[in-house]
Amino acid sequence: MVLIGGRERREIVLSEADPSWPDRFEAEATRIGTALGDRAVAIDHIGSTSVPGLAAKPIIDMDLSVEDPNDEDAYLADLLAAGYELRVREPGHLMVRTPELDVHVHICAPGSEWSRRHLLFRDHLRAHPADRELYEALKRDLVTREWDDMNDYADAKSEVVTAILERAEAWAERTGWAPEAGAR
Repeated sequence: MVLIGGRERREIVLSEADPSWPDRFEAEATRIGTALGDRAVAIDHIGSTSVPGLAAKPIIDMDLSVEDPNDEDAYLADLLAAGYELRVREPGHLMVRTPELDVHVHICAPGSEWSRRHLLFRDHLRAHPADRELYEALKRDLVTREWDDMNDYADAKSEVVTAILERAEAWAERTGWAPEAGAR
């Protein structure tokens, strides 16, 4: 993974669930849709701000599916012109964000494992209060610590996220859950 601009030290702040987060997502989805038109195959609200009742960093996380995320010429200039800045580049995945650092847009292929995992995690947390509470308790603990980089904070959540994803996979198997891209 290449971090455009290198590592960043940022204060990690956790906010109580905010009922305005879905509206903020919709505004950004409209902005992206206007910039890309039908090149935006799906735009999904992911991350903690997409889970009602879950405390979160006040950053709207989004998955943007495009036919080929590696074909940057097909979409990146239009996202940059719409006001986003490139932050992460790796095969099959880019991330752009707002200059205010309050929106992160993860660009991936439709049906990719990247997208599926985020949608499954979101839907599982929406449906399972115990895992939602476990995840929130971990985040409340982690924000009390100093982090050299937001990626270090994210990495510190890995063990719990992996355990929740294992339960989510079992839930998906039992229920026949399938990702519904663009479902918000």
